[in-house]
Amino acid sequence: MTASENAPAWPDHKPTALLVLADGTVLEGFGLGAEGHAVGEVCFNTAMTGYEEILTDPSYAGQIITFTFPHIGNVGTNEEDIETVNMAATPGARGVILRSAITDPSNYRATKHLDQWLKARGIIGLSGIDTRALTALIRSKGMPNAVIAHARNGEFDLHGLKEEAREWPGLEGMDLVPMVTSGQRFTWDETPWVWGNGFGQQTAPEFNVVAIDYGIKRNILRLLAGVGAKVTVVPATTAAEDILAMKPDGVFLSNGPGDPAATGKYAVPVIQKVIASGTPTFGICLGHQMLGLAVGAKTMKMHQGHHGANHPVKDETTGKVEITSMNHGFAVDQATLPKGATQTHISLFDGSNCGIALEGKPVFSVQYHPEASPGPRDSHYLFQRFADLMRKNKRAA
Repeated sequence: MTASENAPAWPDHKPTALLVLADGTVLEGFGLGAEGHAVGEVCFNTAMTGYEEILTDPSYAGQIITFTFPHIGNVGTNEEDIETVNMAATPGARGVILRSAITDPSNYRATKHLDQWLKARGIIGLSGIDTRALTALIRSKGMPNAVIAHARNGEFDLHGLKEEAREWPGLEGMDLVPMVTSGQRFTWDETPWVWGNGFGQQTAPEFNVVAIDYGIKRNILRLLAGVGAKVTVVPATTAAEDILAMKPDGVFLSNGPGDPAATGKYAVPVIQKVIASGTPTFGICLGHQMLGLAVGAKTMKMHQGHHGANHPVKDETTGKVEITSMNHGFAVDQATLPKGATQTHISLFDGSNCGIALEGKPVFSVQYHPEASPGPRDSHYLFQRFADLMRKNKRAA
């Protein structure tokens, strides 16, 4: 027997997860999280921190997230960093793609391994592929529709997965808000987390704010409470008459998933009535896009979207540049903004619209996520700007 014949065989690492793109491309990797398969749009996120917040952001409903940072999961997960308010709703992302296998958590706040957490939330994961190459493909060809699948035995119906990926219609024209909005009205008084103290409570509110929930994040609610608001959250389909009957000092239009034009079929008439009432109004993300639709602008699908915590945005009202957290695949077409709607913020990556304000009205919105969960806190001032508008409006009444 030769030395080579006597040597141990290389282990056969059979793929236990697949990413099947709509064009038939198949990427093999190793499964983690929940077993099964899910279809969605593949995007990439460049954030180095905040993976738990990202994976529980309802705005990611219908999407499969590729993290460009290779080491995801090394600080574990906990119950404080979840951004989903409606825990009974779809968890946000349909799948997650990682470069490296998840290591054991090494953070004092960790209560659960990311793999266990993904299983509990029903999120399918895949690791071990070249995420840089996948990111380059998205940058070149746009965000593809795909199926992510995980089976411990490595057995897949490849033909069926290809067919499912090919036939999924994509996010254009898709209203995903019903999957993530709250089913009933509730109030919120929790204020932002403080080192050593945890979350606080708003006990002496100055303002009454109604937040329309298109897929709202917890930290948005905390920051609204933090500037003095008692917040009442209402479902996405709540009528304008019901909102205004609550006599709000301000109305907030939340973030959310899907095509704003599809959700706007029922949301835009409500927003138009709120604007006409003279009530101070602040929108973020999907709320920003639908505010644009409400004043007569149009929205468009982006080539690769903006997903990350390092996006530079210029505030054209002050000339200052802020680093922002973003998550959107649609944008307001700035060329369609009507007279009376001023562009206030622009992306310094591609010049796309990132904010509008209505002339002569206490109404404004931004495309990015100023609540910074995850991300830098440069844009927290926008919540104070909203509070100032409400205070001024109350004094004038």
